[in-house]
Amino acid sequence: MIHIRPCIPTDAAALAQVGQATFLETYATVLPGSDIVAHCAREHGAERYAAWLARPDHSVWVAEVGATGTVVGYVMLCPADLPVAREPGDLEIKRIYLLSRFQGGGVGARLMATALDRARAAGARRMLLAVHDQNSSAQAFYARLGFTQAGVRTFQVGASTCDDLVLELSL
Repeated sequence: MIHIRPCIPTDAAALAQVGQATFLETYATVLPGSDIVAHCAREHGAERYAAWLARPDHSVWVAEVGATGTVVGYVMLCPADLPVAREPGDLEIKRIYLLSRFQGGGVGARLMATALDRARAAGARRMLLAVHDQNSSAQAFYARLGFTQAGVRTFQVGASTCDDLVLELSL
């Protein structure tokens, strides 16, 4: 049984571990290994997650195995910071990561529903997120939820230049 619960500050190391593992699982056949290592060191360190967890404008929920309390996924909701025309009431799913073994069973949908429910309760009118342009399984997941493309952003993963599709969903 997988439980969804709000993060606490001591979850930073588990978030980093899931972030690194999921990034590697997803992009091992797309990006050079050295770029993945550099990206994970910069973007998926426990310190980075601890800083986000300390911010009152960031909300994070984890998916954990009930019997062991092992974190296997998470979703992060924060103020929108993507290169599209922002509107009042925009929020962003900064990250939604789930280990591949737990995908396809509704856990990702439960994490997303948790964040969308919180956003609606906060009065948000639009949800934004970014997804790598080569991550077709994530794109299909977001399309099933009703997200549509609003733009593109370019970003660095180590020495590799990548594109993300910026997606939106009216709340």
